[in-house]
Amino acid sequence: MATSRRIKRKSKTRRKILYTVLIVLMVMLSGVIVFATNLSLQTKNAITKMYEPLDRDTDKNNNSTKKFNSAKAEDSAFTMLIAGIDNQEKAKYGRSDVLMVATVNPKTEKISMVSIPRDTRVYIPDLRYEDKINHAYAFGGINYTINTLEKLLDIPIDYYVSTDFQGFEDIVNTVGGVDVDVPFTFKAQLTGSLKWMTYTKGSMFLNGNEALAYVRMRKKDPLGDLGRNERQRKVIQEIINKATSLSNVTKIDDMIKDVGNNVKTNIPSSEYFSLIKMYQKIKSSPIEQLQLEGNDDTRKGIYYYIPKDDSLEEVKRQLKLNLDDFGQNAQSEINTSKSVTDLTIGE
Repeated sequence: MATSRRIKRKSKTRRKILYTVLIVLMVMLSGVIVFATNLSLQTKNAITKMYEPLDRDTDKNNNSTKKFNSAKAEDSAFTMLIAGIDNQEKAKYGRSDVLMVATVNPKTEKISMVSIPRDTRVYIPDLRYEDKINHAYAFGGINYTINTLEKLLDIPIDYYVSTDFQGFEDIVNTVGGVDVDVPFTFKAQLTGSLKWMTYTKGSMFLNGNEALAYVRMRKKDPLGDLGRNERQRKVIQEIINKATSLSNVTKIDDMIKDVGNNVKTNIPSSEYFSLIKMYQKIKSSPIEQLQLEGNDDTRKGIYYYIPKDDSLEEVKRQLKLNLDDFGQNAQSEINTSKSVTDLTIGE
């Protein structure tokens, strides 16, 4: 009898353990389902908020831009513009404070990037005169900016991603801040509070507001815009590394929410999968940073950055080289579809 009771107690204990395990698994599964459902809703809302096609994207007769619409989409070379927008005065468009153009070649697993200083004097096709590159955005938003950059760099720009200052701050905070290697000691004024912060040479940890002031500062940089461009590139790399780390997987909802509220792009949701597959292939590849060298110039009391002809030609050559044959073929289509005055730099 005693043995029989012991067997029954063991059997009941096993059942309790089994039931407990099943309940825990059911709770975990429910949590995963709820998380996936919320993520899906967040993603749909974010995509709707941030999708903003270019004028030419809505033109069915325009075939000048490369699209991920083939079976080998993840192997197609393409270009992307990353734009940081300053619109603290709540104007119609604001001004472009950061402009980075990247060419991505999945076959060679190479990324080439060039930063265009915001005071660069360029020919703006839609305005038909020369002015600062950031004025292209002020007068015509991302469409004028892309048209100007295509003329300047002699390559097509397929995609763009733009964000305002608040979006940058939110994204940095969502990934838990960024670690930077400050190249020299300087002070910069924080956005919002207007407090001054000292950035000390060496390793520092920055939150969103502090990182924004760090990447925007240029007047105290011995290298001017070139130094600022290098700081921006490193911070962007740090954000990408942290955003794709396992420790931030649970913050996906927050990240998508931040992106949806503060980012605009012409990348259709149907192309996200191909881009993700491509990114997984080349995410460990170093970024080749190209430098657009130039000279400072003041005309009628206004400061401009004038690119050197030889430096501009070398940047164009490197960007085209990374695009392989596609870059030159697509550019011929752009040239035939545009009728604008030849670009004159440094006159």
